[in-house]
Amino acid sequence: MNNPTMDVLMNRKSVRVFTEQEIAPEIKEAILGAAMRAPTAGNMMLYTIIDVTDQEIKDKLAVNCDHQPFIATSKMCLVFCADYHRWIRKFKQAECENIPELELSDLILATNDAVIAAHAACVAAESFGIGSCYIGDIIENFEKNKEMLNLPDHVAPVSMLVFGYPTEQQKERAQVSRYPKEWIVHENSYRELTEDELMQYRPNDTTKALYNRKYVSEFAREMVRSTKVIFENWNKN
Repeated sequence: MNNPTMDVLMNRKSVRVFTEQEIAPEIKEAILGAAMRAPTAGNMMLYTIIDVTDQEIKDKLAVNCDHQPFIATSKMCLVFCADYHRWIRKFKQAECENIPELELSDLILATNDAVIAAHAACVAAESFGIGSCYIGDIIENFEKNKEMLNLPDHVAPVSMLVFGYPTEQQKERAQVSRYPKEWIVHENSYRELTEDELMQYRPNDTTKALYNRKYVSEFAREMVRSTKVIFENWNKN
């Protein structure tokens, strides 16, 4: 299938080592423009993009986000925030009556908006030959990041992308495999995997390693703690 868009989507991989080449301003603007054309609930654009250009802030994000130094070396760093702050202000300005507290559903909807915008930026960058890596650890250390990024109530950092031109080693590195389609795509209703399929899903030893790293580690506990604080901040009147 000769389709440049599909080539971009199917060939992308996360990049964590970047060359010294800077991203041209016009390309950066195109990437941000693609993000802002992403689908959004009710055209409300329930997100804000923090374009981090201050090296000191990038250095701190590299520490706050589970000590990942490559964040500081990226040539573009975008923090995508679920944002209902603007709409709360607008509702008050329009003299809407009985404005309720925001609910978990509002946070999920705004998070969807933010992540959809982030992935539009990710794909746009890939089309220019620029690599990227998602940083889920932006959810950690909420109070520190909130103060550093000057985030008001009803704003939560939910995703971060770092960008840069990949090194030759990164270009040549093999893609990580994905699971078979029949395990992931279910027709009409959910299908439980068989025990044999589940055994093939991931070996038990690597499953235990993943569990220890992602679910019971110090950073995982910090993400749980921060997520609770994020919702408290979100739910304020």
